[in-house]
Amino acid sequence: MKSHRTGWWPLAAVCAVLSGIAAADDSLQEIVITASLRDSSAADLPQSVTVLDAATLQAAGVQHFEDVLAMIPNLSWASGSSRPRFFLMRGIGEVEQYQGAPNPSVGFLIDDIDFSGVGMPATLFDTRQIEVLRGPQGTIYGANALAGLINVRTEDPTPEFSLLGEATVGDYGTRAGGVALGDSLDDGQAGWRLAAQQYRSDGYRFNAYLQRDNTNGYDEGTLRGKFFWQLTPALRADLALMDVDLNNGYDAWSIDNSFTTQSNQPGRDAQQSLGASLRLTLTSDSFGELRSVSSTADSHIVYSFDADWGNDAFWAACCGYSPYDYFEQDRRERSTIAEDLRLIGDADHLLFGRMRWLAGAYFMRLTESDNLLDTWDDEVLGTGFNLLHSDYQASNAALYGSLDAAIGERASLTLGVRVEQRLAHYQDSADVERPFTDERNTMYGGNLSWSLRTSQQQSLYATLARGYKGGGFNIGSQIPPDERRFAPEYLWSLESGVKRESADKALQWQGDVFYMRRENMQVYSSCQLQQDNPATFVFFTQNASHGENYGLESQGQWQVSARWQLSGSAALLHTRYLGYDSQAIACPGQALLALDGRAQSFAPEYQFSAALSYLHPNGLFARIDTSATDGFYFAAGQDQVAQAYQLVNLRLGYQRGGWQASVWSRNLLDQRYAVQGFYFGDVPPNFPNQRFIQNGDPRTVGVTVRYLFGHNED
Repeated sequence: MKSHRTGWWPLAAVCAVLSGIAAADDSLQEIVITASLRDSSAADLPQSVTVLDAATLQAAGVQHFEDVLAMIPNLSWASGSSRPRFFLMRGIGEVEQYQGAPNPSVGFLIDDIDFSGVGMPATLFDTRQIEVLRGPQGTIYGANALAGLINVRTEDPTPEFSLLGEATVGDYGTRAGGVALGDSLDDGQAGWRLAAQQYRSDGYRFNAYLQRDNTNGYDEGTLRGKFFWQLTPALRADLALMDVDLNNGYDAWSIDNSFTTQSNQPGRDAQQSLGASLRLTLTSDSFGELRSVSSTADSHIVYSFDADWGNDAFWAACCGYSPYDYFEQDRRERSTIAEDLRLIGDADHLLFGRMRWLAGAYFMRLTESDNLLDTWDDEVLGTGFNLLHSDYQASNAALYGSLDAAIGERASLTLGVRVEQRLAHYQDSADVERPFTDERNTMYGGNLSWSLRTSQQQSLYATLARGYKGGGFNIGSQIPPDERRFAPEYLWSLESGVKRESADKALQWQGDVFYMRRENMQVYSSCQLQQDNPATFVFFTQNASHGENYGLESQGQWQVSARWQLSGSAALLHTRYLGYDSQAIACPGQALLALDGRAQSFAPEYQFSAALSYLHPNGLFARIDTSATDGFYFAAGQDQVAQAYQLVNLRLGYQRGGWQASVWSRNLLDQRYAVQGFYFGDVPPNFPNQRFIQNGDPRTVGVTVRYLFGHNED
């Protein structure tokens, strides 16, 4: 890919515009990051971070976190599912999980509940803020946040009664309705908020065999509750509960890479997640603050698809081969329980009279059972099935701490350290030797950060961080014994940046450069074992010697006037494998790839976004969002590349009092683009290797009406 040669000038232009513009009369709100070790403003955090507030999520999104991903620099995702589950930051992350133990690189929290690797419940209705911290979070979150962290915060209880209602209708059978309400109790010493929403859509595909347009449809229900109690003047309790039920279809693939499918057994991509978190905060004149965050989650996941993407009549007519019918279904049960206990020293309790301090302990236990069933009815191979049952348990225990020392009046130095032990056990019904089913890793991470406040409006920072990710297991009798286990991965990251705002806070801007060196880089790949059987894939992970990821990021927001607001982001990324030239097994019909020096998967070399908003005093408003993404490799085991693409989203509306009505369009220009791709043999009778892609959503149009009464009513 040569697109990086032309990708640098737009970033320079965006940086110049956002950093050199004059101050305006209207100010932007201060952004507070809740996912850091201690709550802090985005301007004071010595790392690259993006925050999308409620107004942005409402204006730029419709239903799901997927709608606003393009606004976040160097965040990408791999599809192959109905909603994003697999995220990558700066080119680091997972692209799928078809079998084996979960091992995420990007942490994903919703109201303190861990959904790393299963982030589908991130619906946008009544969501207050989404924080994205890029780079290894080796001190804060450890093994699940090698590449970064996504933190979703839903709306909190309000100090007085509030009511929100929302209804949406659109093409492709789109319809949604939601309501949220809350109030305070006991003269403000307690409060509650409840939110419920249901969203449905046909899913942008037409199944020609079944003559149905909803086989890829969405059926998503969200129910959340949040409560707080000020138990004593010093002790506060915050409880969050959620039940998100996504019962989506999955019929996204076709032989001709179109939006018309031929599947006789459409699949499902369903996830029901129950979760709860309890945050206890105790403040004391003796030590500062003691914070306990307890959380648990249970997810029931069904992922299935028509593995041949056709039907017997279709295969007989096109290829003279029938029956030819393959189906795959994966049922997963996943549960987590976690406790984070943190003691936070404040400005009145400095260590040695000059250092802020923090100490904490963390524990999480994850269990996952998996039943993977393949069935087939084939003209040559006959009928049959294969069932793989697996069980996985992992316990993570960590101690961590941080010291923050002032250096003069404007500079500070922060040292964070974390030691974590991970004990994992995996077993399944395949031919796996038991000595390779237990894994114990002791891992060390942390950060050393320097920051300098050059003025009231500008700060500089530099951070050296070390992150880590646990090892794991490859399964299947086809995997050689010496490839059954892969080792932990470690990541060294060096980042430096500037954060700036205008004197009247009308402009906020940040930019950074980073270099990351991956040690024992975990490389995920797959192989089709039988050319005439699309269900015979084996998936495996190996350790490359090294990997290299470096680039630039910039983002900013400018309140030009009371009516106009401009925002944008830009990212450049260069990645490559180092010391990796082989696969665990040879794939029939595919040449062995020499990956040393090649770009990593789902790591576009540039990403740009820009948004222009307008609000007239009479209530008319408009917003246009544009984004551009470079091409990228789909997988390590193939040379197939997605093409670069650009998207445009538009919203026009009117608001008066608590009422708002808007018409919106996503993918306004109806751009065709790929979100996942495979290269394998699926078409009989000769089963040549071919390129197949999952298309992103086409142009959609809808209308949304909202009513807000009470707190923050405009």
